[in-house]
Amino acid sequence: MKGQMRLFTLLLSIGSITGQVSYSILEEMAKSSLVGNIAQDLGLETKRLMSGKARIYSRESGDYIELNRERGVLLVKEIIDREALCRQTTPCALHFQVILENPMEFYSVTVQITDINDNPPTFEEGELEFKISELAMIGAKFVLERAVDLDVGINGLLRYDLKPADNFALKLQNNADGNKNVEMVLQKSLDREKQEQISLVLTAVDGGEPQMSGTMLILITVLDANDNAPVFTQTTYKTTVTENSPTGTVVGTVRASDADQGSNGKITYSIINRDEVRKVFNINKENGEVILVANVDFEESRSFQINLLASDEGGLTDSCKLIVDVQDINDHKPEINIMSKSNVISEGAKVNTVVTMINVEDLDSGENGKVQCFINEYLPFALKTSTANNFYSLVTDSELDRERASEYNITVTCSDEGVPSLSSSVTLTLQISDVNDNPPVFERSSYEAYIVENNTPGLSIFTVRARDADWNQNARVSYILEDSSVNGVPVSSYVSVSADSGVIHAVRSFDYEQIKDFQFHVKAQDGGSPPLSSNVTVKILIQDQNDNPPQVLYPVQSGGSVVAEMVPRSADVGYLVTKVVAVDVDSGQNAWLSYKLQKATDRALFEVGLQNGEIRTIRQVTDKDAVKQRLTVIVEDNGQPSRSATVIVNVAVADSFPEVLSEFTDFPHDKEYNDNLTFYLVLALAVVSFLFITCLVVIISVKIYRWRQSRILYHSNLPVIPYYPPRYSDTLGTGTLQHVYNYEVCRTTDSRKSDCKFGRAGSENVLIMDPSSTGTMQRIQNEKSILDEPDSPLE
Repeated sequence: MKGQMRLFTLLLSIGSITGQVSYSILEEMAKSSLVGNIAQDLGLETKRLMSGKARIYSRESGDYIELNRERGVLLVKEIIDREALCRQTTPCALHFQVILENPMEFYSVTVQITDINDNPPTFEEGELEFKISELAMIGAKFVLERAVDLDVGINGLLRYDLKPADNFALKLQNNADGNKNVEMVLQKSLDREKQEQISLVLTAVDGGEPQMSGTMLILITVLDANDNAPVFTQTTYKTTVTENSPTGTVVGTVRASDADQGSNGKITYSIINRDEVRKVFNINKENGEVILVANVDFEESRSFQINLLASDEGGLTDSCKLIVDVQDINDHKPEINIMSKSNVISEGAKVNTVVTMINVEDLDSGENGKVQCFINEYLPFALKTSTANNFYSLVTDSELDRERASEYNITVTCSDEGVPSLSSSVTLTLQISDVNDNPPVFERSSYEAYIVENNTPGLSIFTVRARDADWNQNARVSYILEDSSVNGVPVSSYVSVSADSGVIHAVRSFDYEQIKDFQFHVKAQDGGSPPLSSNVTVKILIQDQNDNPPQVLYPVQSGGSVVAEMVPRSADVGYLVTKVVAVDVDSGQNAWLSYKLQKATDRALFEVGLQNGEIRTIRQVTDKDAVKQRLTVIVEDNGQPSRSATVIVNVAVADSFPEVLSEFTDFPHDKEYNDNLTFYLVLALAVVSFLFITCLVVIISVKIYRWRQSRILYHSNLPVIPYYPPRYSDTLGTGTLQHVYNYEVCRTTDSRKSDCKFGRAGSENVLIMDPSSTGTMQRIQNEKSILDEPDSPLE
């Protein structure tokens, strides 16, 4: 660095500004020259500059300074010419802000540009001509053109030298603006006859190092007899002009007088400024009216100093100055600049979270430049003013809820206090990102569904649905079957739930006769982190299907013996022969049973009650009727399609057992051999040869045992199987099974067959026939059945 650098840091704790840094550098420094270590001076780490995406924000300083995030330093981006940047303004400085994000911060930086002596003093004209009367009095003043040095301070204009100094000397007169008027004063009378033309060299020297200078040639023509110079009525004139006044407006008028007459008394007015004044103002050479020839802008120049010259034709002159003050009008709208903003904010953001940082500028002054900013009402945001002028922060003012509003269009309006007031606005669009703050909600508080039994496994029963007010992944609902059991069995072996669609499928085929309904819980869980969930109760009701045929309980069909019902020949019409008892494990109309006589030896003799299954005579029994009657009864349920069962009822029409015996001996009978006998036979065949004789003895013994058992049955009373179950009573109902009945299956110790035991009514007539028996059948009436004896040997 070519010059000295000074640094001071002012830490602030209010608003969005956290620090202010000032540097000083020389103009004309090469590109990439170091300005200062901004990270060190602000107490920041370079990684904070990287993570915060540090950048430079500047409205009017141009691209002169750049920020190196990796090193944390400010560098010269473009060569800075102080004269082009600030002209004569001192001090000359660049003002910008360093912006950081996450969290949002900014720091104000000022870089002062120090002048170097890189511009020599210059004169607008290389030559200046004077016509001076030889009668000019000693002490006469002649205003010379000032030299202009674009540098400032010590590098600016230091002094003037005039050579040769025989007739004239220089006189400098200080002005209120700090500049000096250069006057050439006559020290010795002129004599045209001795010297008609005088050439002088005016040299302007600055105070820089190395020292620089500029020259102007002054040519003087000595005239005769004009010994009075023009004189202005005032040395300083003042006037005002409103900015944006139209061109041609007369700003003011200056007056000068000359005591001479004729051509020597004719005055000509001119502007001797060499700066921007000549582009804005002009003067009428004859009457001294100063006219506006260009637009004036208060924000660019608040006042002008016009240096005027009055000269006669004899070359005598006088000078004055006209101060023109520019009056401001409210002609600039506030300018809104977005320094940094967030396009998306989480709905879970805390109150006072900074969303956008705004800088507002109004180029007007006074009341016209005072700005107030506000946003549209009824929004959960507020606009806060920073301690730094014209800086605002848009922050959250209350909690956000994406489900109520997922986007906000925030209009920031800034108005000045001018008359009439001018305003400007900008609309900021802010998206609200979702937070998982809503659990899934089922459409119903509980569900009931029906499924017909004997369904196919995998059948879809119905669908549960839950909705989540959140968005995207937070609203993605998955369905989970909660662990529970039904009758001690995990519910997952009954149903399953599709995780994506909520469809409930049957895992197994249901049987209404085993389970009529069950319930379980389904959990709906979203995809947020952490996930939220809710439960619902689902009840499945099994609907019955006609999948079971009727089962005949009585009469019992036995393959080993024939059961016959006896009807005396004296039986009257309507005599109750027997009753077919059947049940259907289905329910509802599927269990409604009807009885029909399918086949009969004599259809004209018997009928079956449609609802109760009672078999009765429909006419008087005669001697011509056959003793052996065979009835086939079909039992049907009321299902669709209906199912049925058949039972064969043997009826003996006789008054005594011997009469019946001969008729029933030819019934087909399948002899049953005991499973133990088969076991013994197989075991005997497996025994070694020396046990063969023993096996023969065993076989013969078994045969003898069976023969003895048959003889015992033949000589004993015939077993009676009751017609009605115990506690039978006819209620004359129309149901399928109107009677209370009890039955049990008994197995005796060491028996090879099942014995059935029924209670009976005291007036029953039942026959049990063994076709192998040749003895006389006996009728048993009101006597204890052999089956009621616990030790009965009957198989």
